[in-house]
Amino acid sequence: MRLIDGDNPSALVISELTHRVDEDKCTLRWRWPEGIQSVYIHKAPAGAGAAGFSEELPPLSALRLYTRDEYKANNGYHDRIQEIGQLEYTVFAGWTEQGEVVLVRQRDGRNRTIASTGKARIYYSVREKSGLFSKYKTVQITVTSEVPIAKDVLCYVKKQGGYPASKEDGTVYPFVTPFAAGRNVLPVIEVGKQDHVRLFFTDGPRYGHTYVLIPE
Repeated sequence: MRLIDGDNPSALVISELTHRVDEDKCTLRWRWPEGIQSVYIHKAPAGAGAAGFSEELPPLSALRLYTRDEYKANNGYHDRIQEIGQLEYTVFAGWTEQGEVVLVRQRDGRNRTIASTGKARIYYSVREKSGLFSKYKTVQITVTSEVPIAKDVLCYVKKQGGYPASKEDGTVYPFVTPFAAGRNVLPVIEVGKQDHVRLFFTDGPRYGHTYVLIPE
């Protein structure tokens, strides 16, 4: 398998690529270059690497061969969505030449589109318990998620004298294990009696596209 550059005026390129998400299905449509009878479609989480710009070839196993006849019969390309978040689709014009698959790389981005599949909900609660004369109190954090979450998606922030308003409004503590889908009851932690704890995304702009964090 090899790439040829779509900057070449003689190259056959994909244009007018659009997507539509309807519940668990994403439909892609595009303008076919004249003479091209098949394309190769690449799907990956958005931000994982722009296949259309890469100097390296995606593995053939990660590409879906789709013919012009299939496109006409189905009025587009339909992909069942099982992921949550943003997905990047790249459609390569392609053909076989002397037994080798040839793909057209486009640096103009017209063969790429990003589809948003919705956000997974993450619920959390923070329960505090303290003794009457103790200088400390215990905190129990519970996280309930619709999907598994990596340990670096969330952090908790501790602030003395009030609840933190943001990740920067206090001392940040990472979680050391990932979260399973469903209810996760974390080990009890001990804090000062005037301390308060709240959960935040470690990177709001990044993870806010994929999840929504909801206090209970």
